[in-house]
Amino acid sequence: MHDFWRDSGYHLLERRAPERGTAGHLTVTDDFLRAYLNRPEVRPVEESNAAERALHAALLRNPREAVSGERLAAMADPDAIENYQVVLGFRERLLSAESLEDAYVKLFLDPGGIAKGVGVPPLFVDQLAHVIARSMLEGEQDPLKVRAAELLFRAQAVTINDGAVMAADAETVEMYASSGGFGSLGRLVSEAQTPLRTVELDVLTEDNAAIYWSRDSRYDTVLSLNFASAGLDALSRVLERWIAHFYDVAVSIQPVQKISDERWVWHIGLDAEGSAMLNDLYNGIEVGEGRLARLLSLFRMEFLDPSVVAPHIAGRPVYLAMAMTEDKQLRLKPQNLLVNLPLAERA
Repeated sequence: MHDFWRDSGYHLLERRAPERGTAGHLTVTDDFLRAYLNRPEVRPVEESNAAERALHAALLRNPREAVSGERLAAMADPDAIENYQVVLGFRERLLSAESLEDAYVKLFLDPGGIAKGVGVPPLFVDQLAHVIARSMLEGEQDPLKVRAAELLFRAQAVTINDGAVMAADAETVEMYASSGGFGSLGRLVSEAQTPLRTVELDVLTEDNAAIYWSRDSRYDTVLSLNFASAGLDALSRVLERWIAHFYDVAVSIQPVQKISDERWVWHIGLDAEGSAMLNDLYNGIEVGEGRLARLLSLFRMEFLDPSVVAPHIAGRPVYLAMAMTEDKQLRLKPQNLLVNLPLAERA
């Protein structure tokens, strides 16, 4: 069995026993909370006063300790106070939820969630998706599925050459471009101190996919998103599992080349671009060739048990879309699949 994504924090969490056939959900531990307290934005620096150092030490001893406004104010540094407020607010969200999965969904469903402008940094949202995806994929032996799951929490830079659609990690590409090569990419070096010269971008295929296991936390492999490719199929299976992990709802997701459905009743964009494009297509608004060129894939999703779906949608497919931005970035919003799913219990 492969271990992967040790940078996710998965090994710092406890896993609750499976319920109703799910993979089991994650519960917060003190060590997981300490990881946020040890972030560079929160750790004391040379200029930190005694109050800040004392508070940090106290929270490391007991990461669940209550912190009053007076203790925060005593730090004096406005930036440090704001950083602590963000981390402590996030901590309360995690501790008040039944599980990390519950905390993640509530960010988008609760009246006081992120949709209302509550200050949860996008980085923290992506980190939650990262560790939840790691739990969801526990025991997975297919490296293509694990690579495809990176799209749930890391932006991708897309290139299209002669019809070939390739997705590479956007941060890795940016670092490569700014350095002129991989010579200074210390963040891509594993804890085992693998020589930098071995770090390179390779397109994963079914034949070479095993190379992923030694490079899983480098985010330096490329995934094909061509129609009927193994990479796009892997992403489809990951999206199915994402829904099942949260809701124990079984769906089938298959890429399609177009939507020819006079009874089109529901759709979900997998990203902001895909959402806007589907909305316009559904409403009969002209979508120009320039925008259509940014459409990377359409999907048809069907529920294996129609009774779990809202009555007016039961038996009908849900269409999904994935599109890149004008600057050729793909930024999936996996929460869309959770908050916009037309489940009967929400009807």
